[in-house]
Amino acid sequence: MSQLVYDVTLRFCDRYIDRRSRTHDQMVQAARSGVQNIAEGSQASGTSKKTELKLTNVARASLEELGLDYEDFLRHRALPIWPRVDRRRDALIRGRPYSADDVVTWARTVLRSSASPPAEVAANGVLALIAVAKAMLDRQIAALARAFQEEGGFTERLYRVRSAARRQK
Repeated sequence: MSQLVYDVTLRFCDRYIDRRSRTHDQMVQAARSGVQNIAEGSQASGTSKKTELKLTNVARASLEELGLDYEDFLRHRALPIWPRVDRRRDALIRGRPYSADDVVTWARTVLRSSASPPAEVAANGVLALIAVAKAMLDRQIAALARAFQEEGGFTERLYRVRSAARRQK
């Protein structure tokens, strides 16, 4: 989901945000950070649950920042932020888009049936995807925290294994 947010954000920024602006770079980097920190955290998971948890939290924070940028975009243009229960938003989430093209298809459907401008539909669509990604990361962070609390980190587990081996000798 974070990868999809990144892909759609690239398209959104290239279409609606001046490429030379700091906002363009900031939004693309926040979306990229969401993806990259998840990947780095997963890579570190074998040796450091603490690092995995930290990087997953960084990814979550990056997506939070990105969501605020989309809200600012809408607010500065006097466009509405759709409520969580909006049917258009629900249609996107229920459709389980896999690619940026899937999101474009959803947006075209919305545009055919409403008077909303394309920028409103696009920004609110990405906000819906960000909300899903953040909810997924919230569940992952909670599970990682529970596992860390119950099992400890790699160093603690290694110490227990070494201690048990010494006792057996």
